[in-house]
Amino acid sequence: MVEVTVNEGDDLERVLRRFKRQVQKAGIFTDLKRKKHYEKPSETRKRKRNAARRRSRRTRRSDR
Repeated sequence: MVEVTVNEGDDLERVLRRFKRQVQKAGIFTDLKRKKHYEKPSETRKRKRNAARRRSRRTRRSDR
């Protein structure tokens, strides 16, 4: 659950920016996009496998 406290004198635009940043950090938008349509189990495995490959490539590059 994302929660932003609004203090007196806070600019509404700044509060909205903080809220959007917290929502993005929590991964809510990506989760909504993923759950918008049904994903077959084989597609889920493929997506996770590709994500793992990307992560391993990044770690290999940073080790150099």
